[in-house]
Amino acid sequence: MMKRRVVVTGLGAVTPLGNDAATTWKNAVAGQSGIDKVTRVNPENFTAKVAGELKGFDPLDFLDKKDVRKMDRFVHYAIAASTMAVKDADLTITDAIAPRVGVWVGSGIGGMETFETQTQTALEKGYRRVSPFFVPMMIPNMASGQVSIHLGAKGISSCSVTACATGTNCIGDAYRAIERGDNDIIITGGTEAPLVNMAFAGFGSMKALSTNPDPKTASRPFDKNRDGFVMGEGSGVIVLESLESAVNRGAHIYAEIVGYASTGDAYHITAVEPGADGAVRAMRQALESAELKPEDVDYINAHGTSTDLNDKNETMAVKTAFGDYAFKLAMSSTKSMTGHLLGAAGGVESIFSIKAIEDGIIPPTINYETPDEECDLDYVPNESRKQSVRVAMTNSLGFGGHNATLIFKKFEE
Repeated sequence: MMKRRVVVTGLGAVTPLGNDAATTWKNAVAGQSGIDKVTRVNPENFTAKVAGELKGFDPLDFLDKKDVRKMDRFVHYAIAASTMAVKDADLTITDAIAPRVGVWVGSGIGGMETFETQTQTALEKGYRRVSPFFVPMMIPNMASGQVSIHLGAKGISSCSVTACATGTNCIGDAYRAIERGDNDIIITGGTEAPLVNMAFAGFGSMKALSTNPDPKTASRPFDKNRDGFVMGEGSGVIVLESLESAVNRGAHIYAEIVGYASTGDAYHITAVEPGADGAVRAMRQALESAELKPEDVDYINAHGTSTDLNDKNETMAVKTAFGDYAFKLAMSSTKSMTGHLLGAAGGVESIFSIKAIEDGIIPPTINYETPDEECDLDYVPNESRKQSVRVAMTNSLGFGGHNATLIFKKFEE
């Protein structure tokens, strides 16, 4: 079977760093933090006091009031990012092409806010007062469903749900679908709106969240004094397209997607296995599928959550997968600036990887102050770096032992 080449033609994002992809990227390059004191929950109830919240986002810029009320926040974000990505791709979804245009946008958790508010309604007013929109507002696939309805895309409509690897798996699975000819164009990425009481309670009980009350320094991947991740919200969506379709449309091509792999640890529900074998295999298999050598990679956008276990195990995995070359590689964690967007992380971090290729700039790992002897690679500390990037890799690792790796490459005819 002839594999088709797949390229990126549109970018859309709403993140703690900005309400579009361009602003998000500009602020990441500037090393700005999008993290602040949390306002969506009462911080007095939780050990974690900070979060990566969207600022000034208005769903009414993308939807009418009636529709806004029938959707959870994670769907608002997905529709916003998808609408902007399609506009950026200069794509008009006509009746003629609609059956060949798909949507593959996932959420790690789905409508937590809806679940929380409707449970409260049931307990206070009785079960008969629960909204008829409760189920369709809550289920994670509704990001794809509503984006498909909103934009008129009638091709594949799916979502991969793999916790914090969701966005990366969605993009990878969409890439494979175009590569084998199922669709010509797929709007793909991740979305998450987890800043609710139960998420703070659950992650807090696990001792996974940073308890550092200073918003600007709480997320510090690979730093010796890291103490947990900072939760964030938002969405990152890209438009993937067969090269033939993009050329026929005269579309702007940001980069080519050339590699993808997904593996399972078969080890533990939340912990990375010692040696991070699953992550190693994901990186190696992605390189193999891209027909690239380790030395071809210029930049890795790390999963880099700012937790003790992830950061040292991911470092070890990169050293195993890349050998001595690992020490010559630039690797940064943009979660130092956005916080951890859970299911949306892979979507946003793919955009960072694509922009690093296009602009020749590697975004930094901010708040890197105290080196950790177990984290001894080049994390592009504190300031972005001008450097030619031909090949960028992005990693995502999710609860349940999900590992996903994508590889983007500078487009060459």
